[in-house]
Order: sequence, then C-alpha cells, then structure tokens
Amino acid sequence: MAKINAKDLSPEQGNELLKTLEERFEKNMKRHSGLKWAEVQAKLEGNPEKLWSLNEMEQSGGEPDVVGHDKKSGKIIFVDCSAESPKGRRSICYDRRALDSRKEHKPKNDALSMAAEMGIEILTEEQYRELQLLGNFDTKTSSWILTPPEIRNLGGAIFCDKRYEHVFMYHNGAESYYASRGFRGMIRV
Repeated sequence: MAKINAKDLSPEQGNELLKTLEERFEKNMKRHSGLKWAEVQAKLEGNPEKLWSLNEMEQSGGEPDVVGHDKKSGKIIFVDCSAESPKGRRSICYDRRALDSRKEHKPKNDALSMAAEMGIEILTEEQYRELQLLGNFDTKTSSWILTPPEIRNLGGAIFCDKRYEHVFMYHNGAESYYASRGFRGMIRV
C-alpha cells in the first residue's frame, strides 16, 4: 500500500480503514453494482487526504460506503451509510452563524463546520433521497441537509428523516439542536 501521511493517518490506520471499507463494500454490493473493490482501493491509495476524511467519517460513526460512480469525472462517491445519523455528529446546530447566535446552552459544534473540518460535503435533499433508495436510514434519528440560502437567510435550516416508509423534509431554526439529529456527509475520490 502507498504511504499514508495526510493529516497524521498512520500506515496502520490506513490499512485498517481500507480493510473495514473493503468488508463493507463486499457486504453491500447492491449500493454499488458494477464497481470492483480494486478500482476503489486504487483511487483511495492515490488520495491519502480523502482516506483521512473517510477515517473521520468512520470514527464519528458514519460507516461510509461507496454509493456511486460519477461517470463524467470518474470519481467514486462515498456517503455515510450508518442506519441512524452518525452518533459522533449529533447534538449540533446547523452552522457557525447559528452557533454564535445562541446566548446559552450552546452545542459543542455545528454541522457545516464539522463537515468542512472533516473534508466532506453535507448531503443535499436530492442526495439524501437517493441514499434512501439504497436502504432505510434515519428511521429513529434525523439529519441536517444543505439548506438553500433563501431559507437560511431567514434563520431556518432543513433536515430529513424516514418514517412510515417515506422520506420527510422539515424545517427548524438553524440554532436548534437535538440528541437525535446529526448530519450525513459525502466525499468524492
């Protein structure tokens, strides 16, 4: 394996993560039919900074897995595929502006800042709905999704979940946070 040195991910950590990702990939072939693990591994080994981001997704409970392949760019798409919103990314408000606006009982972080620190993108509504076609996610939790500026500028933010076999989109004040709400991320390699 190529030397992994981005953001202090050791070779041992890189090998362990690749093993975990390969096992998940093989176990969930319906998420990425037509792709072979060797293609995915080659992309990951050539992008150690992306491997570091995937490790951040894994460590926060996201269980990232391949969900597609962008035919135009050739990039492989990973998304958090944990059954519920990643545990290590819950109890956070939507963005830094919302966090800064809270006078008391501030959460420890916000979704957009965490995603940026991890080197991943927060899912859009369309991406969230596409993920739900691959399984049942967020049946007990919910996930912040990328909020259009016209909603955010008025103080709101949107989130989704799946109940009664349907995906629902809701709104809340961007400064709100709940123990059962986090966010799902995506990365292209």
